[in-house]
Amino acid sequence: MTAPEENVTEQAGPPEDQPPAAGSLTNAITALVLLGVGVAAVAASWTLGVGTAREPDSGMWPLLIGVALIVLGAALLAKFRTPSDAERFTRSGWPVLGGLATMVVFVVVLEYVGFEIPATLLCFAWLRFLGRESLRVSIVGSVAVVAVFYAVFVGALSVPIPHLL
Repeated sequence: MTAPEENVTEQAGPPEDQPPAAGSLTNAITALVLLGVGVAAVAASWTLGVGTAREPDSGMWPLLIGVALIVLGAALLAKFRTPSDAERFTRSGWPVLGGLATMVVFVVVLEYVGFEIPATLLCFAWLRFLGRESLRVSIVGSVAVVAVFYAVFVGALSVPIPHLL
């Protein structure tokens, strides 16, 4: 049995601080973007070389991820008219786009500058501006995270990533 106050809250709808629900157009655009990214990943994986199941080449993982994105995008497109709990894009979505943009910049400059400087700047930006951490935590945290990644991937696993040191 529920208390009378709970019934009043459920009937009133979502709280005012939540963004409004996304409509059919937003759901369809999201599904099409997902399909496009999946198709691009599959096409790019073929240029890297896929290999076989026994001897995978460097394009195998992008191929699998691309196929998964295509399947998920198709499933979303099939249900784009069904109401869901997806949120409409509002001002609260700008930090997500900022995080995505900094990641794209990181990937672009990684090959030319190396791993250490872009990774440190990326961690700092995410901690300081997206996570709203203090300046001290952002500086120490970004240097520590990059040092751990460097020790694990470059030092222990000998992963061939572009690096300065």
